[in-house]
Amino acid sequence: MNTTVRMKASDLSKDWHVIDAAGRPLGRVATEAATLLRGKHKPTFEPHLDGGDFVIVINAGKVRVGGAKPQTKMYYRHSGYPGGLKSRTFEEQLARFPEKVLEQAIYGMLPKGSLGEQIRKHLKVYRGSEHPHDAQVTGADRARARREEAVANGEYLPRVIARMRALPAQSAAAEDEDEVQETED
Repeated sequence: MNTTVRMKASDLSKDWHVIDAAGRPLGRVATEAATLLRGKHKPTFEPHLDGGDFVIVINAGKVRVGGAKPQTKMYYRHSGYPGGLKSRTFEEQLARFPEKVLEQAIYGMLPKGSLGEQIRKHLKVYRGSEHPHDAQVTGADRARARREEAVANGEYLPRVIARMRALPAQSAAAEDEDEVQETED
């Protein structure tokens, strides 16, 4: 019987990702960002933990939608006073607040509640191609490269993997490889 290993918040690491939204469909950019924010791209995904990465979306003002959506897609907000419903089309919203267009699309794909609020703090959306997080992105790239190099050299073993015991199927496969190597000599 296999053992399911559950991750703890202390076992998770966060990387930084930059997504360029220029000329890409709104839904595709939002889906990619939501997946990275949630951590579903990692083998250590836990639905009840914030195991996702930081995401920076640049060129939010150049995102596109298809068909007649620029004129027909509406964004609503309410002032809280009677008769205070305000609306803007996609074109108007993109011209005034392109960050909010992407944020709303991505937030709709994240969990609602306290976990979703925590995950939302890891999203950074910028109108142009400049962002103030160059040091974090560079540092995350260097850390990722060091981790991959250590894994390749057999030096890096996360605590979770160290706690796991070898599965019988893995040890049997290793024995088969040994037998194959012995017969080839």
